[in-house]
Amino acid sequence: MPRTTIGQSLLATLLCSLPLAALAGGEDARRVFSADSPDWLRAVGKLQVPAVRYEKGYSRHRRENCSATLVTAGADKDANTLVTAWHCLEDYSDLSKPITVSLLTASGERLEREAYSVADGGGMQADWALLKLYQRVPRQQVPALLWSSEPADGALPVTMAGYSGDAGLGAGGTALTYDAGCRITRQNRAETESDCRAFKGASGGAVVQLDPAGVARLYGVVSRGDGVSVSIFVPVSGFHRALRRHLD
Repeated sequence: MPRTTIGQSLLATLLCSLPLAALAGGEDARRVFSADSPDWLRAVGKLQVPAVRYEKGYSRHRRENCSATLVTAGADKDANTLVTAWHCLEDYSDLSKPITVSLLTASGERLEREAYSVADGGGMQADWALLKLYQRVPRQQVPALLWSSEPADGALPVTMAGYSGDAGLGAGGTALTYDAGCRITRQNRAETESDCRAFKGASGGAVVQLDPAGVARLYGVVSRGDGVSVSIFVPVSGFHRALRRHLD
């Protein structure tokens, strides 16, 4: 069911501006990444974007905290491509300051890389973006995710993961959290609505479903939500041709 521009803006505003305490109602089914979590979660990184927003003639510098997912065309390849949300890069204009992503390695250390933008959807109506890393990530350190050009199966559960900035499980955006086994509630070509829980900071994160062979694949990128019971993601199937062009 298509969403209006007003509806999109409202949900984005809810996620980005309401006090976190106001969004904390209901049971939080998310989990914090640990040694017992699925290994594919290591592909979800913390993205930091130096942003400049102009308000009333003045420039306001800030850091946009989001999430991004390391993807690959083959499990035997070292990866250098990230999928994130367009709005995470909307205010990036000072190219002298790098975009950075931080990933958890198999040894539990943080691996940091610098990235640059190569493609995006151009707005909230297509809230996706692709980044390239200046230096590849060895697959032995961080296994990148395979992706699907097909829409997610609406009858099966999905997992939504990212660096939510809530003061609870997200620990202010320092902990990788994921909502496993949540459900798709509405689906169309441009965006998919779910009952997954995520907060500001999870934007650009991963929506994953197991394929028939039991392999975890990226089916969507987290866009926006209300922090309670609605999280909307952009299907990879809508931009898979652009993704395929930039994978190597």
